[in-house]
Amino acid sequence: MKNFWKGLVAGTMFLAASGIASAQTQLTMYYPIAVGGALTKVIDGMIDEFQKANPTIKVNAIYAGNYDETRVRALSAIKGGQPAQLSVLFSIDVYDLIEQGLIVPFDDAISTDEERAWLKSFYPALMKNGEVDGKTWGIPFQRSTIVLFYNKDMFKEAGLDPNKPPKTWAEMAAYAKKLTKDGRYGVMVPSTGYPYWMFQAFAIQNGQELMSDNGKKVHFNAPATIEALKYWRDLAAVHKVMPEGTIEWGTLRQAFTQGKTAMMWHTTGNLTAVKKEAKFDFGVALLPQNKRYGSPTGGGNFYLFKGASKEEQKAALTFVRFMTAPERAAQWSIATGYVGVSPASYQTDALKNYAKDFPQALVARDQLEYAVAEFSTYATARVREVLSNAVQSALTGKQTPEAAMKGAQEAADRLLKDYK
Repeated sequence: MKNFWKGLVAGTMFLAASGIASAQTQLTMYYPIAVGGALTKVIDGMIDEFQKANPTIKVNAIYAGNYDETRVRALSAIKGGQPAQLSVLFSIDVYDLIEQGLIVPFDDAISTDEERAWLKSFYPALMKNGEVDGKTWGIPFQRSTIVLFYNKDMFKEAGLDPNKPPKTWAEMAAYAKKLTKDGRYGVMVPSTGYPYWMFQAFAIQNGQELMSDNGKKVHFNAPATIEALKYWRDLAAVHKVMPEGTIEWGTLRQAFTQGKTAMMWHTTGNLTAVKKEAKFDFGVALLPQNKRYGSPTGGGNFYLFKGASKEEQKAALTFVRFMTAPERAAQWSIATGYVGVSPASYQTDALKNYAKDFPQALVARDQLEYAVAEFSTYATARVREVLSNAVQSALTGKQTPEAAMKGAQEAADRLLKDYK
C-alpha cells in the first residue's frame, strides 16, 4: 500500500510538471553574434532572467553568425516550415522584410497605453530605420554609431593634446601625419565588412544624404558624395597616413590595441572589448566633421515574424519589452559598448556609475544628436553591395571616385527602377 501511494504521488507530480511544460509558450529567436566578446553568455543570462520572471514562456535562442547569416538562416527555417516568432536582424533589412511579407508591425501587437508609451520611449535616431509608412516594424536593441578611438599615449608622444581629439577632416589628416611613423599609421578606417556604412559617415559629414526617406532613390553621384570618397581615398594615396588598399573590419580592433594605428573608426559595439584589451590610455570621440558632425546608426532591431499565434505574439512582445527595459539596456551597454537604446537607460544607477568611471561610454549616446538612419533602400542587399563595391574600387585605385560613384548610381537606379 505504501508503494501504491508513493507511485500515485509520483505520477501526480509528473502529470503536474507535464501540465506546466505544456502550458509554456515556446518562442524561437534567431540572434546574430557579430562583434567580439562573450556576448552569447550575456544574452543567455538575460534570457534566464526573463524565464524566471515569466515561467510560462520558454525562449529558444539560435545564434547564427553575423547579420546576413542570421537573416538567411531565419528565413530558410521559416520557409522550410520551422516556425520562428522573433529575431534580431539588421535594422536596414526592414524594407526587404516588409516586401517579402515576413514581419508584422509592433503597432499590431500592442494594445495598452503602457505598451504605446513603451513604443515611444526610445531615442528617435534609433527608431528611424524601423519606422516605415507610419508604422513601427523594428525595435532597437543591439544598436551603435561609429566613433573615433584614439591612443592618448601616442598623442602625447607626438606632441598632441590627449584630451583634444580631431574635430574636423583637416585636423584628422594633420594629426594623422604627426602620428604616422615606421610600423604605425596615423588613422585606419575599415573598408571590408561594412564599407557602405563607413562611407555613409563620410558622406553625411560632408552634408550629403545617400538615400531618400522612402528608400526608392540614392544620391551616389552627387558632388558632395564624390568629394567624401575622394577624402577617404586621399588619406592613403595623398597623405600617406593610412594603409593603401582595403583595411579589414574584423582585425582592425586588434591593430589598434596592438599599437599599429593611433586612431581608428569603428563601431561603439567594440568599446568594451577595446577597454579589456588595450594596455594604454585611450579616448573615444565624435567622428570629425567637414560640413557637419554625423554618423549613421547601426546594428540590429527586434522583429516579429508573421505567422505567430496571438499567444506567441503576446509572449514575444513581453520578451522584447523585457530585453529593452532600461535596466537591461544599461546592462547590455556596459557588457558590450552598444548604445543604451532609451534615455531612461542612462538614468539607471548602473549606467550612471559606469559612465562616471568610464566617460567614453557616453560618446555614442551623445553622437545620436547628429546621427542619421543607416543606409537602407528597397532591394537593400543588392544596392548596398553596389555601393560597397564602388567604395572599395576607389580605395584600391581601380577606379577614380568619380567613375566609381557614377557607375554605382547607374546600377542602383536600375535596381530601384521598379520601386519608383
